[in-house]
Amino acid sequence: MQYQNIRVDKSLYKNAGGFLAALEQLDPSQHYRGTDLAGLDAFQRQLKRFDIKVSGPGSSPIAKFFSTADSAALFPEYVSRAVAQGAQEESILAEIVGAKTEIHSMDYRSITTDIADPSGTSYGDTIGEGEDIPVTDITLNETLVTLKKRGRLLRASYEAIKFQRLDVFTVALRQIGAYIAKAQLKDAMDVLMGSGDTAAESISQSGSTLAYADLLALWGKFEDFEMNVLLAAPATATQILAIPELRDPATGLGFAKEGGSVTPLGAKLIKTSTVPDGKIIALDKRFALEMVSAGGVQVEYDKLIDSQLERAAVTSICGFTKLFPAAVKVLATA
Repeated sequence: MQYQNIRVDKSLYKNAGGFLAALEQLDPSQHYRGTDLAGLDAFQRQLKRFDIKVSGPGSSPIAKFFSTADSAALFPEYVSRAVAQGAQEESILAEIVGAKTEIHSMDYRSITTDIADPSGTSYGDTIGEGEDIPVTDITLNETLVTLKKRGRLLRASYEAIKFQRLDVFTVALRQIGAYIAKAQLKDAMDVLMGSGDTAAESISQSGSTLAYADLLALWGKFEDFEMNVLLAAPATATQILAIPELRDPATGLGFAKEGGSVTPLGAKLIKTSTVPDGKIIALDKRFALEMVSAGGVQVEYDKLIDSQLERAAVTSICGFTKLFPAAVKVLATA
């Protein structure tokens, strides 16, 4: 079959669409419909070609990647995928991002939407003959989205780890992905809360302790949006769980058995240390946040191929911006 005969080298990583896109051009997956290789992408077919098993009890040693020049060129893609898997497994971002944008430059402006009607027309008013239709203005933001590079330097002696099994090494790479995801989540929290002119609307708890009435007040602030996610630090999340009105027997049983989040007022409660103590971030996950990524997980492919793990950076560049500021509120509990 074609996948067994194509030339694989590091020049494929220079493709504008990435390594996999270049590999798919040489070995299109559509050619394998109805065969035993259906469901595998071009990279996975190359792993099969060189009999490299990256998971399971029979996983290959790291040295298997470097048995030929062609198989060595697959190693950076393996690293990138393992890191991306770890980031995906760890990330809370999927629960709070309303839109994801992939860009191929370092400059990006998001849009802003003004849903206010200067004419004062209410939602229930009918537009009369000859009257102006209410306008929604969609414009570019004046400021660029701040993109930040997050990552780790991967450094190891090839001689020391070449016999290490890939399933164990994958765990280490997934941990790098988890670190990157948590750093990006902190960036997202900073954007959601904002500061100065970009600060989210904030209210303070009414008494000395967090009460159900405070959550009701927070919920009531969402007029045009829905409060469907609450983000809080572990200590603050504990205070929410301790509110008497939320001690529903069924809810408590589910939390005790499975550790699932309670849903105060229908909102999913997510515990994360990236939120400052004493703050509860409430949002409408459909409209609150846009994630802007520049190229996904990037690895220094030439160093990984030529230097065999001696020293190579694994990074991800992304930024965040609020889509609808009114879709985010903050409750200060301290």
